[in-house]
This record gives sequence, structure tokens and C-alpha cells, in this order.
Amino acid sequence: MEFTLGQFEFYLVILARISAFIYTAPFFSMNTVPQRIKIGLSAVLALLVFTLLPYQPLEYSGSIGYLGLVAMNVLAGVVLGLFANICTYILSFAGQIMDMQIGFSMATEYDPATRNTVSLTSNIYNYAVLLIMLVSRLHYYIIEAVVDSFELIPVSGVVLNAEIYKLMVQFVTDFCVIGFRITLPVFATIMIVNAVLAILAKVAPQMNMFVIGIQLKVLIGLAVLVVITLQLDAISDFVFDQMFSMLKQASGYLH
Repeated sequence: MEFTLGQFEFYLVILARISAFIYTAPFFSMNTVPQRIKIGLSAVLALLVFTLLPYQPLEYSGSIGYLGLVAMNVLAGVVLGLFANICTYILSFAGQIMDMQIGFSMATEYDPATRNTVSLTSNIYNYAVLLIMLVSRLHYYIIEAVVDSFELIPVSGVVLNAEIYKLMVQFVTDFCVIGFRITLPVFATIMIVNAVLAILAKVAPQMNMFVIGIQLKVLIGLAVLVVITLQLDAISDFVFDQMFSMLKQASGYLH
């Protein structure tokens, strides 16, 4: 088996893009995934992609040119991974809004996967979607997406379009809309509860509506959360569709 220096350079460029994707993609980028797993998975995937792709000699001038080629592929992997990973934060955003309405926003916990303090509902929804992704083998399709990116974006053809910011602005808008759509049942229910409590406070001012309202919001909020949880599979499908849509659109701005 022959393995020339040019082929080794070609392999390193592939490894750069796949490693950047693994370290930023959903599930694979979690801090709870061991570094050895990430490195080994990146090296094995790069070797498989190297055997599948037709070898093309790289065109660059000097060490600086090769470094720039590697940097552009790293940028391509980071962009694809971030645009896929950011879709999973929709449920975290929706969960935080739900907790603000119910009254759970003061009860936060430390998430070792993200190394941030998150609310209870957002953490539950986030891990539930990750479990659905693993059960449905969606992580295989995420790996397949980065492998297919080498056909759409050649190793030597990575060009970052300056208008990619428009895609990010559009996604941030959709991000807020989708988050509020998921939160709408809790938001509407708690608003009705607040209206009823306001009327009762005027009708029976001797009752302490503040104490009653806290308990009532928690009970009704939990009941609505149970109903929303039953629709978590449909919500997950919607989020996963958004993820692959973002991957396709981001790929279009990289060549």
C-alpha cells in the first residue's frame, strides 16, 4: 500500500474539517464525551472519508498556503457544527421561558455537559431531545452530513461567503419564533390564571392571592408541561428538520 506525502497532506486537511465538526456538533461536542473518543472518532472518520474521496493533489504555495487551506477547512467544520448545534438550544430557550412563567426560574442547576447553570425544564427538554436523537440514530445522519459536505464543498474549494450573516440573522428570528411557539401553551395558560386571580383579588380582597397564586401556577404549569411532554416527539422532529435545513443552507455559503 503506497502512501505519499501528498496523500498525507490531503488526509490532514480532511482531518481538520472533521475534527472541527466533531468538537462543535450536537452531542459529540458535549464536555461529558471523553477527549480520546473525540480524537479517535475524528481520526477514524477522516481515514474513511480519505478512502472514499478521489484523491486530488492540493494546490497551495508554501507552508503559509497549506496553513490557510487547513484553516479554511477548520472554519467550514466549525460553521457546520455550530449551525447544527445551535438548533438544540431552541428547547433550552423555550424551557427557560416556561420556568419564568411557572416560577421555577429561581431553581437552577449546574449542567456538567455545558458547564452552565440551566433551569429545570430546559435541562429536561434538552436531554430528552438528545436521547431521542440517539434512539432514532440521528447522530449517524449528522456524521453522514459532514461526510457529504466533501462532495458539495471540495477540500480545496472552501470559500466563506460574506453574506452568511444573513443566514444567522434569519435563524435568530426563527429561533425566537419557534421558542415562543413551544412555550405558547404554558404562556397562555398562566396568563389566564393571572387574569382569574386578578378578578378574585377584586371580588374577595380578604384572600391572599399571592400565596394562592404561587401554588396554583405550579400545579397548573406542571399539568400543562405533562401535556407538552407528550408532544415532545413532534417537537423533536421539527427541531431536527431545522437542523438539517441549517446544515444545507450553511453549506451553500461555504463554496
